[in-house]
Amino acid sequence: MFKFFEGLVDPYSNYQENDNPPQKLWPFLRSFAYEFRWVFAITGFLSICIAFFEVWLISYMGRLIDLLDGEPIEVWGSHAAEFIIVAIVILTLRPIVYVAQFALLNNTILVNFPTMIRYRAHRHVLRQSIGWFENDFAGRIANRIMQAPPAAGEVAFQTFDAMTFAVAYVIGAAYLLADADARLLIPLSFWLFPYIALLVWVVKRAGPAAEASSNSRSRVTARVVDSYTNIHSVKLFAHHGKEVDYAQEAIEDARQTFIREMRLLTIMDLVLMVLNGLLIVGVVGFAMYLWFGALASVGVVAAATALALRLNAMSGWIMWATSSFFRELGVVREGMMTISQPITLTDKPTSQTLVAGKGEITLQGLSHHYGRKTGGLDNIDLVVKPGEKVGLVGRSGAGKSTLLKLLLRFYDAESGRILIDGQGISEVSQDSLRQTIGMVQQDNSLLHRSVRENILYGRPDATEDDMIRATKEAQAHDFILDLEDAEGNKGYDARVGERGVKLSGGQRQRIAIARVLLKDAPILLLDEATSALDSEVEAAIQDTLYGLMEGKTVIAIAHRLSTIAQMDRIVVMDQGRVVEDGSHDELLALGGIYARLWQHQSGGFIGESA
Repeated sequence: MFKFFEGLVDPYSNYQENDNPPQKLWPFLRSFAYEFRWVFAITGFLSICIAFFEVWLISYMGRLIDLLDGEPIEVWGSHAAEFIIVAIVILTLRPIVYVAQFALLNNTILVNFPTMIRYRAHRHVLRQSIGWFENDFAGRIANRIMQAPPAAGEVAFQTFDAMTFAVAYVIGAAYLLADADARLLIPLSFWLFPYIALLVWVVKRAGPAAEASSNSRSRVTARVVDSYTNIHSVKLFAHHGKEVDYAQEAIEDARQTFIREMRLLTIMDLVLMVLNGLLIVGVVGFAMYLWFGALASVGVVAAATALALRLNAMSGWIMWATSSFFRELGVVREGMMTISQPITLTDKPTSQTLVAGKGEITLQGLSHHYGRKTGGLDNIDLVVKPGEKVGLVGRSGAGKSTLLKLLLRFYDAESGRILIDGQGISEVSQDSLRQTIGMVQQDNSLLHRSVRENILYGRPDATEDDMIRATKEAQAHDFILDLEDAEGNKGYDARVGERGVKLSGGQRQRIAIARVLLKDAPILLLDEATSALDSEVEAAIQDTLYGLMEGKTVIAIAHRLSTIAQMDRIVVMDQGRVVEDGSHDELLALGGIYARLWQHQSGGFIGESA
């Protein structure tokens, strides 16, 4: 039975990805609810049925009391069939309806609806550009991805478990009282309208309060995760107290927002207690008044009493469920600040797969300033021939890293074009572009997974022999065999810690190089690829890199000029422009910026004052 209900909706079903998700709350929720439309409809119908079952039971209790006001034998003889039918309904049909509604709520909606939202939200966020991630806290992004889906599930749950049931129940209760004596609607109305007014008052404040509370919790998570992620800096500068104070500020803000939210609920409970007292006294007292005047039977008094007590018990639950409904909507609305942001760096509908050729790279009038007036690149024209090795040199801020980011299409250039083998990179899919390029960075953070998983990230379908061959070429195989993590995993199965913190900088770099070796892409980008290695290992890796470069188009950034002196060409950048271009010997003979950098470098590195 469980598998049937759990499998009614597949949370991982194929869907049309939307680069511009709805920015308003209800269209946003509807975009996820389409696959659940029949489940929601049936669950709502069953909720109404349950409410009427409950009202009918109270009504029948009143009838039963009236019927029992006679001789037992006569009552049984006249109504035995009726009693048996009612018993059968209570023992069979009622449980079936209840169980079906519970299973749809608990095993279909609560299990699959939040899962679908979290899965699709994660897919959407992963499609955002590098720049998008650079403008937010990873902790806050993750917190919203984790909080919003269960909140949306709770919204769906409360809709059918409480709100639909409550509306149907109140309608049924009003009908029951009117059927007994229409005058009983008077005390019910004296309770119902103030109750609705209280509900509206709570709802108007619950959503904003919950949104503020959720936002403050996200801020706490962001600050705490920021401290944990940078724990080496915290310890290095002995700023334990500073980080505690930094977190405490956000924690206290979260406490204050939660205080305001809880005050709201306390006021609600106080007013509700007074209203429910009026309900019980009004309905039961008026029913008794009618009985004293011989205008109502004992059964009517019993049914009215039971109904009033039931509404008294339900009113707090309905109020809590409704306020919870709007609180969770506030959490969803706060999560939408991340989940529903449009994708700004997209593939064109007509984009094709990049056809990898010999690896020619052409930059035409390329400019990018990150939306500012200065910095970045300014009108770059450059051609890197197939198989050519180009060193990229320049002081910090010259635009070297920006050039590589644009080549990988981490950003769209503000003007100009980049072509690979004659194909504009904005005209091809991002995935096919990046599959054609291998890159080793200065700081290669690894995934918190095993060494094997990190290396196979370069080519998931590679064989074990291929992987080991790559690690040997990267001078990494021997130290990998000696690794062991806290769970006892050894060698290639050992986990490397978050961002690879369990490894030294040189070890991380060698694993990153092994990953790119395994990828074997026709274009290779090196951004200070050996900066984290000691001299002995660097010499060995340099030989590996030179072997890796064979037959590939290479662009290498290095501050240690000796590492790129043997390149076919060296391109010198300054203030976002190409200012010199030639071989090492040609640039030295030119006596320009490169020659001065070569003469003034300290320990083989470019000096800032050169």
